[in-house]
Amino acid sequence: MFNPLKINEMLSQAGAMQEQLQRKLGETVVEATSGGGAVSATMNGKKELLKLRIDPAAAMSLSGNQPDVEMLEDLIVAAINEAGRKADAAIQLGVKGMLGGLNLPGIGG
Repeated sequence: MFNPLKINEMLSQAGAMQEQLQRKLGETVVEATSGGGAVSATMNGKKELLKLRIDPAAAMSLSGNQPDVEMLEDLIVAAINEAGRKADAAIQLGVKGMLGGLNLPGIGG
């Protein structure tokens, strides 16, 4: 049952959980590829792009008579979007774990 006298303690615990979550998001790293590995994107749990790698063979294919820049752009977008989806999944797992299985609306599945 809710005890209004313990509100400060609850707020303190919530603040500590938020700090822990922010730290965990920064430490979580996911990677996704597209084009059979031609492009890879590495992102953290804060959804900050940490690294983008383009296979030299994919870049070399641009030097022909009609370089397919549009295809390379699509591969980059696909890799970044997939990394974002993986980061979202990692975030949800982390939040669910931190909340100890509480069934809160809007958290998890």
